[in-house]
Amino acid sequence: MFKQIKQLFAVFDDQQPSMQKHDLKTAVAALLIEVMRADAKLKHDEQQTLTVTLKKYFNLTDIEVDELTTNATSSLDGAIDYFQFSKQINEHCSAVQRIEIIELLWRLAYADGEIDPQEDYVIRKVAGLLYVTHTDFIAAKIAATK
Repeated sequence: MFKQIKQLFAVFDDQQPSMQKHDLKTAVAALLIEVMRADAKLKHDEQQTLTVTLKKYFNLTDIEVDELTTNATSSLDGAIDYFQFSKQINEHCSAVQRIEIIELLWRLAYADGEIDPQEDYVIRKVAGLLYVTHTDFIAAKIAATK
């Protein structure tokens, strides 16, 4: 009887969708892309800022940025939430680095000259998942405007 119960639970375990594990670069790129897509208006300024940000932050070439954004977009399209991305960042980044990532998100949101309410919502959501305090969230927002 116990053997049958174990087999039953094993079947359910096999059917559970496994959360995809991403590397840090893909996680950060995916969150940046999500902010960029939040207002449903993809602008050249935002795309340019994304490319420059990834090149500078991770010291990548143009080809590596293209590959990273392709992988991150694919991962983002298959994701149901931001947790799988924020988890990687929380595991590999210090509090200061997480605040820097929030600042990067704000810089991308400001790239087109205006903050859409959906962009603000995404950044607030991500800041909560990255355990960034409200004070640091606001400081990052102000720093992104300079």
